[in-house]
Amino acid sequence: YIVALLGAVVGYSVMIMIMTATPIAMLACGHVFDDAAFVIQWHALGMFAPSFVTGHLIARFGVQRVMMTGVALFAGCIAANLAGDAVINFWIANLMLGVGWNFLFIGASTMLTQTYRPAERAKAQAFNDFTVFGVVAVASLSAGMLHELVGWAAVNLGGIAPALAILAGLLWLRTRR
Repeated sequence: YIVALLGAVVGYSVMIMIMTATPIAMLACGHVFDDAAFVIQWHALGMFAPSFVTGHLIARFGVQRVMMTGVALFAGCIAANLAGDAVINFWIANLMLGVGWNFLFIGASTMLTQTYRPAERAKAQAFNDFTVFGVVAVASLSAGMLHELVGWAAVNLGGIAPALAILAGLLWLRTRR
């Protein structure tokens, strides 16, 4: 349960933090609004288009592998964002961020349903949703302020430790089975 909760909380909050700060960073780098809109459109496509196959990927490769791929995509996103400030960097990063979120969030949601008994369902789901969306609200509301206070690179670097925490949880689960 804790690894599933961690995957959903961290996956969603890191995604929303970077995504929300992206247009601010792009405008700060001198890009026009249309470029920022283009990047966010592709990000949204990355978030939702894989949903047609994510369940099949989980069934074929397992929920842990799909979630690990999500962590790897987050790492790729951060690397692309730190590699430069051209529109293509933002575009590639946000597309990977969207697909990574999809794999982590759907994977964590799938994993969560396998962690409780039927009688615990309502409480387990309620606690998960309250925690996920509470942390996501804070991450979303603080993204612009963090970008202003610590900069674009720090916003991205701040996603590394939480992503590694998901990876550590997944690897811990693997050793327990």
